[in-house]
Amino acid sequence: MRGNKIVKVLKDEILTSISPRIGEIIMSAPIEYINKLEEIRIRLGKPLMINCGRSDYMLSPKGRIPGSIKDAYIVSKDDCERTIQLLSNYSVYSLEEELKCGYITLQGGHRVGIAGKGIIEGGKIKALKNISGFNIRIARQVIGAADSVMKYIMKKDDIYNTIIISPPQCGKTTLLRDMIRQISSGNEKAGIKGLKVSLVDERSEVAGCYLGIPQNDVGIRTDILDACPKSAGLIMMIRSMSPQVLATDEIGSIDDIKAIYEAMNAGIRMVTTIHGDGIDDVLKRPYIDDVIKNRIFERIIILSSKHGPGTIEDVIDGRDLKSIID
Repeated sequence: MRGNKIVKVLKDEILTSISPRIGEIIMSAPIEYINKLEEIRIRLGKPLMINCGRSDYMLSPKGRIPGSIKDAYIVSKDDCERTIQLLSNYSVYSLEEELKCGYITLQGGHRVGIAGKGIIEGGKIKALKNISGFNIRIARQVIGAADSVMKYIMKKDDIYNTIIISPPQCGKTTLLRDMIRQISSGNEKAGIKGLKVSLVDERSEVAGCYLGIPQNDVGIRTDILDACPKSAGLIMMIRSMSPQVLATDEIGSIDDIKAIYEAMNAGIRMVTTIHGDGIDDVLKRPYIDDVIKNRIFERIIILSSKHGPGTIEDVIDGRDLKSIID
C-alpha cells in the first residue's frame, strides 16, 4: 500500500477505532513513514510509537519524529479509555471473548493486541481489566508473494507437505496466505490446479475474518475455522470438511504435532509455519524436532528479512535436508 491507499485504509478501517487525539497525530506523521507503517503502539504513560519495518519511532504531538523522549507524545489514560470504548462500540462486555484471547480483529483484517491485568479463574484468563496497552498491526496482503516458491511445493495436481521457518516479522504469514490462495484458487499460468483447503486461523491473522467474512483473499476453495485452537481445529476440519490440504500458522505444541500426524495418516497435505532462525534452531525444540527428523515435511522454506520481509533464504528438500533452490 502506498500514499493515498494507506491513508484511506487508516482513515476508514483503523483510526475510527482508536483515540481521536492519537488518530490526529498518526495522520500528521511524515508520509514516508506512513507508507512503511506496520504497527501503532499505544502504551499508557509511554511515548506513542509506530513501527516501520524493523525500526520503531516515537511521535511528537504534531506527528513529527522527535529527537528525544521529552518531545514525544505521552499516551494518557483518556487515550486508552477512548480506544477501548471505540473498539467495543461503547460496550466492553461485547468484547469479553476477544479480550480473553488478547486481541480484536478490525474490518480489513487489522489486528489489535491488548495488554492489561488478567483476571484468572480456574487457571485460565477470564477477562482483562486496567487495559494499558494496544498493538495495532496493519494488515497488508501481498498478492503474488508466493510466486517464487510455488514451483517448489507443487507436484502435478498435488502439493508437498510444506513448512515455513521464519524469525518474527519476516513475512511468514504473508507468504503462507498467498500460498493458500494459489493452492486454493489455482494458477492457470503456473499450471496449478485448485485444491480444497481447510484453514485453521487461530489468531485471525491469515484470513483476517471480521464478522465471519475473510478480509484477505485466501482462495475460492478455502474453508476457514476462525479463532479456534489449532490442534482441536485441525481435527475438526479433517473429520468434517474433507480437505485435500490443511493450513495453519505457527505450530509448536505437542497437540499440534499429534493433529499433523493424524492429517498425514488420512492422506491430507499440510502447509504451515513455525518461528525459528533456520533448521538448526528448530531442531532444538521439543516435539518439533521429531517432524523434521521423521521427514514429515517434504519442503522446508527458510525466510529472513535480509533484503526486506519475505526474503527467501533457502528451499530445502525435507527428505534429505538438501537445498533445491535455483
